[in-house]
Amino acid sequence: MQKAEYSQDEIDNLPIDITSNKLLEWLIDRRHVDLKWQTAALVVREKINNAIQDMPAVDEITQLLSGTYINYFHCRRILELLKETEAGSKNIFGYYSSTRMKDWQEIIHLYEKDNLYLAEAADMLIRNVSYEIPALKKQISKCKQTQTECERKERDYVVNAAEMKEQFNTSCKQFGIKGQKVRSELLGLVKDLSTFYDDIVKKTQNLQNTFDFYEAFVQFSCGGDEVVPMVRYVQDKGNTTVYQWKTGKVPTSVEEPKQETGDEDDEITEDQIDLGGFIEEVDYGITLEDSGNNPTDGENIDWGDVGDDINFDIDVVADVTVETGKDDGVARGTDTLSLLDHALTRSNFIDELLELQGFLNQRYNEMKGEADILSVNQFQTAPSILQLQNVDSVASMLAELNEIIDCLTSVKMKHLFLIRSSPKYVDRLTESLKEKLEQAEKMLASQNAVAEKRKASLAEQKQIEPKVGILVTKTKELQKQIEDDISKRYKNRPVNLMGAINLI
Repeated sequence: MQKAEYSQDEIDNLPIDITSNKLLEWLIDRRHVDLKWQTAALVVREKINNAIQDMPAVDEITQLLSGTYINYFHCRRILELLKETEAGSKNIFGYYSSTRMKDWQEIIHLYEKDNLYLAEAADMLIRNVSYEIPALKKQISKCKQTQTECERKERDYVVNAAEMKEQFNTSCKQFGIKGQKVRSELLGLVKDLSTFYDDIVKKTQNLQNTFDFYEAFVQFSCGGDEVVPMVRYVQDKGNTTVYQWKTGKVPTSVEEPKQETGDEDDEITEDQIDLGGFIEEVDYGITLEDSGNNPTDGENIDWGDVGDDINFDIDVVADVTVETGKDDGVARGTDTLSLLDHALTRSNFIDELLELQGFLNQRYNEMKGEADILSVNQFQTAPSILQLQNVDSVASMLAELNEIIDCLTSVKMKHLFLIRSSPKYVDRLTESLKEKLEQAEKMLASQNAVAEKRKASLAEQKQIEPKVGILVTKTKELQKQIEDDISKRYKNRPVNLMGAINLI
């Protein structure tokens, strides 16, 4: 293949491509500028700083001196403008007597010596492309990232605050309070306990068949004594005082113990009430012991074979003892409480109900299974109340009994019992509820702080973006000036600065 031949004109017009970040090295290698140009540049910069202190009020000059790093090309334009403003200072020889003109003429002369201006312009372009512009863009990117993170945190804080307020609202709703005066409203709940106790007594009185069934079974099996004495007592006498339960006598008078109610808590405004969540983490302090068996699972209760070896004697240990000595008929201290109000007697009452529940569960499972065939044969001589019971009747008894147990052992009632018996518990519960409001308020405060941070970051971004635009424009102008200057040194051959300069 024949080699292409280029004319001298084509060779003279071949473009000169220079990588922008290697521009200064290229100029030094070709001896266009001196290797130690920085020393001379410091002298020029000092003279420029002095010269700009005394400048005429010309808009273009003011614009050139503000917002950018003054280079040789700016100085030449300033000198041209001064020739117009300082024209009256020429002497008869055509020289300027103006100090301003002399200062800037000297600056231009120093710049052009050894092409100092070209080295400084190349260094300035490299610095802008490699450091200044990327740093500003990185700062803008960081501002945008900060704004994105702040927006996410704002949403999270708002959601979390709403959740805490919803928990507060839910807790108040489950307790049946408005949540405006938490402590006093919680204390006010115990006023309804007397009605609740009356309802429990009525339901207990409906368990007559259950008591008779259990008592007949125990007496037929092993000739035991009276069963569930406290439940029987409540059925017959009602929810009496502990004193009457102890002594068997109605007290002549009752000395009510002073219950500490504490100071009224600060009123919570309606705007603050948005929070929920039942306080399930609170230790209720009430345990229902069933000797390790599940009271609702009759199969876990071992009643043994029905026969003479079964011992159904149940010793009920009273939770209180009758003090010996003179009894003046006055109920004092905890003796003034009702049986269902007093934690120990209430616990005994529930234990006896669980005892009945275990018995009915066992009988229900036996009647459903094959074991009932043997039971029918063994209970041929039993009282009619034992022989007439079937799966449906026992299930009905069990449902009535479970309803009472569920009422007494519900989470809400456990809280009410503790509120009734412990002012300190009321304080802890109040603090737990109010803490949710405080957490919600803290989250909203954090949300406001993050919002302010986002606004500050946005303001910073808006302040930086114009600077980037100006710097990019000035750098492009400097690129064109350098390319034109180098081109003149090579017979006007095209000069192209390549690389990062084209990515800004």
